[in-house]
Amino acid sequence: MEKWKIFWAGKTFFLMFVIFALASVCYQGFASVSHLSNGDKKRIVYKTYDDYKKSSFPNIPDISPDMAMKLMQSQQVVFVDTRTPRERRVSMLPGAISLKEFQKDSSKYRNKTIISYCTISYRSAKFTRELTDKGFTAYNLAGGLLAWVLEGGKVYDSSGVTKRIHVYGERWDYPPDGYKAVW
Repeated sequence: MEKWKIFWAGKTFFLMFVIFALASVCYQGFASVSHLSNGDKKRIVYKTYDDYKKSSFPNIPDISPDMAMKLMQSQQVVFVDTRTPRERRVSMLPGAISLKEFQKDSSKYRNKTIISYCTISYRSAKFTRELTDKGFTAYNLAGGLLAWVLEGGKVYDSSGVTKRIHVYGERWDYPPDGYKAVW
């Protein structure tokens, strides 16, 4: 009988050790995101975007956040947010309109440059493809909303400038320092 107690005690200890080790690894993986520099976050965001672009939409025209910020001054740019209403309530680009609003009367934007975006620019790439197929001048915002704020752009909610950003999910939890990710 004593042999079995020692056997089960050993098994229990081993199982507890494995659970503790796995929990530590998982925690370090999640915690390490907050310790990344903004430069590291940028590299991750742009790498993720580049991987999506190569595999899913290599021929879709895109535009860097820096260039989009410069074009924004021309008043000839329309930002179209392809995210859900819930995501848009947390944060949007300045002056952006929803996909639904754009589709209501797309003809009034025919002579504008359209820049579509979402969290990382995967959903917006699909919309950009639709627009270019219809003859619109349209670009996908490279790296999406995350790249925009990592490059110094501002985001807004109904109260004005915000430091919250909707990132769609934990996988995209790479806002710049000082911002709070919401998903």
